Amino acid sequence: MKLCGLTGGVGMGKSTAAGFFLQLGARVVDTDELAHELVLPGQPALAEIQDEFGKNIIAADGRLKRDELARLVFSDAGARKKLEAILHPRIRERWQTQVELWRQENCSLALVVIPLLFETAAETQFDKIICVACSPAAQRERLLARGWNADHIHQRILAQLPVAQKIAVSNYIIWTEGSPVVHRQQVGRILVRL
Repeated sequence: MKLCGLTGGVGMGKSTAAGFFLQLGARVVDTDELAHELVLPGQPALAEIQDEFGKNIIAADGRLKRDELARLVFSDAGARKKLEAILHPRIRERWQTQVELWRQENCSLALVVIPLLFETAAETQFDKIICVACSPAAQRERLLARGWNADHIHQRILAQLPVAQKIAVSNYIIWTEGSPVVHRQQVGRILVRL
């Protein structure tokens, strides 16, 4: 089985690219989805987050106040490191378990979507790295469309390795400023090479 890591900056189109890979027959696991599962009510990671950051980040229904936690960790690098120490080992364990299942099924191609692939030193786990990218202007426009303010966007971008550095150490690049058709064609060309 060929195993690829798919990365890129926030708002650059990783989920769209992953969806195209899935449509074209690849197996895909998204670490953002795993992170969401890990903080559901009753999960040990949520209890650890509450112990670390306080009860005020948990809503009355027992769910994590994601926006509140994001405000905390993206304005304080120390807080972000504490959160990453809780979540990243669990996320890695889950995607590695999924990959192992796919290996046992003799799948030909699998992708793991990891926004912080290089930041977490996961690149050695993959046969190839695919970076999804766009211009800073397009990135900012997409994040504004999500309802993020300029400070929030700036904090999120600073929390990641610059996309130019990710591009420089990746095997394949998908440039996402064209139409969805062009985006899908790029995915198709990479699949042929893989």
